[in-house]
Amino acid sequence: MPTFRVTHEINCNIETFWKIFFDKEFNEKLYREGLGFPEFNVVDQKETDKEITRKCAGKPKLDMPGPVMKLLGDSFRYTEEGKFDKSTQVWRWKMTPSSLADKLRQEGTLKVEAIGDNKVRRTAELINEAKVFGIGGMLESSAEKSLRDGWDKSAVYMNKWIASKPAT
Repeated sequence: MPTFRVTHEINCNIETFWKIFFDKEFNEKLYREGLGFPEFNVVDQKETDKEITRKCAGKPKLDMPGPVMKLLGDSFRYTEEGKFDKSTQVWRWKMTPSSLADKLRQEGTLKVEAIGDNKVRRTAELINEAKVFGIGGMLESSAEKSLRDGWDKSAVYMNKWIASKPAT
């Protein structure tokens, strides 16, 4: 199964990272402004003593080869559902696409570790699988490129967001 990892340095401590990660305003601005999504919103978010769950829906800006675009369609969207375990400090998510949901699989985990007083290493491990005869490999490589680009842009956006806020 195709898996890959992305790692970035974010200029904050662990507590601040997760606070921003779960901030609705930050997420909606990140996806719409930072990643260029025509549509994105946090549908639901709940917190208990043990976990935080969140459901988001979005319509990404797609830049993929013609055959992939034809397969996904102009109205492609996805829903992301995730759960943050407060004891392990791990975010696990699964994305469900609006088309080919039985053939596409994207899910992963996100962890952060302190690498300085005010710096963390964000590591996401992703599963990106497409079981589509003939173009599954093209779909996987296109999705991986898009995901890597999105994670890279999100790190830059998050660091700019942090730098623009007064220290607390």
